[in-house]
Amino acid sequence: MDETVAEYIRRTVLKIPRDEIKMVLEKWGFLSEAQLQTLNFHQIKDNISQDIVQLCEENSADIKQAAVLDIIYNHIYQNKRMWSVYQMKKSGEELEYFDITDFKKKFKGRLRLALKNVTITFKEYEDNAIWIRVAWGTPYKKPNQYKPSYVVYHSQTPYVFISASVLKSNLPLLCQALIVASNYHDIREMELRSHSLNSLKDIVFKRYSQNFQTYYAKPLQGGNVEPESADIRIVQENRSEKERIHRLSWEVFGGGPQPKLEFAQYRLETMLKSDPKMGVLDKKEPFRCLVKFSSPHLLESLKSLAPAGMADAPLSPLLTCIPHKARNYFKIREKKGLFPESFLSP
Repeated sequence: MDETVAEYIRRTVLKIPRDEIKMVLEKWGFLSEAQLQTLNFHQIKDNISQDIVQLCEENSADIKQAAVLDIIYNHIYQNKRMWSVYQMKKSGEELEYFDITDFKKKFKGRLRLALKNVTITFKEYEDNAIWIRVAWGTPYKKPNQYKPSYVVYHSQTPYVFISASVLKSNLPLLCQALIVASNYHDIREMELRSHSLNSLKDIVFKRYSQNFQTYYAKPLQGGNVEPESADIRIVQENRSEKERIHRLSWEVFGGGPQPKLEFAQYRLETMLKSDPKMGVLDKKEPFRCLVKFSSPHLLESLKSLAPAGMADAPLSPLLTCIPHKARNYFKIREKKGLFPESFLSP
């Protein structure tokens, strides 16, 4: 077994939590049950990894097996990567029969036409997802196995989920291979990114519940008990306001869990304008500003703002439209002719 393959397998094993190493190896299926029985999973990880490498050497592992192990690791721990969504387009609406063998052949052929030194590995999963791992080389160097790209493609859908390599220059080659292999003619990035691959799928495949339910008013639970001396009009007004907020939140977000996104980014590109007589600006200048909302679970955080009294209801459509528009990157530009001679206060 090549030393670089041995080292790659060792490093992959070291990334796995010790209590889950056996589970990952079983999914890999490269080592026999008898070989797995010889491993002591209670020792330190470094020793476990060395023992696994020794067994792989006995089985003459090559880079193909090491790459499959890497795909399995990233499939299990997919939230460790940042994923971007791409949408492909056909010239017509016709649906074609999907042939996985033909897809692999075309994908490999297109990539290797542009770059000889490349490692391409596929693994199919039960949900019609094809995982593709591409390790990139150069005309003069072998593929760098530590900086691969990962692609998740659901057959017969126009959506592709890519966790790109730090070698950004290879992304156009990857996209070109995808549209050729899947018989599309164009591909574009959707401005939708997250660490949660499943949440991205929920958004683009419309698998989450946003505002499709009918709202039924329910007595609000919990809260402070109103004192007997409280003005009944104030109590009723407070209760009505809380019910209004809950109804609006339900209409916007629904009653189910929200897809998990960690941020939403808004880039403001408008013109600063002033009264010419004031002489504040000699010429119109673009005003650029970047606003980023971050949270471990942004949509659930936004959903809770109004009921918690931290924001007015309803929230701005710029915040609530994220799953509906399937994007968490926005550019806000000024509409042409909106303020024709104008004074726009800062």
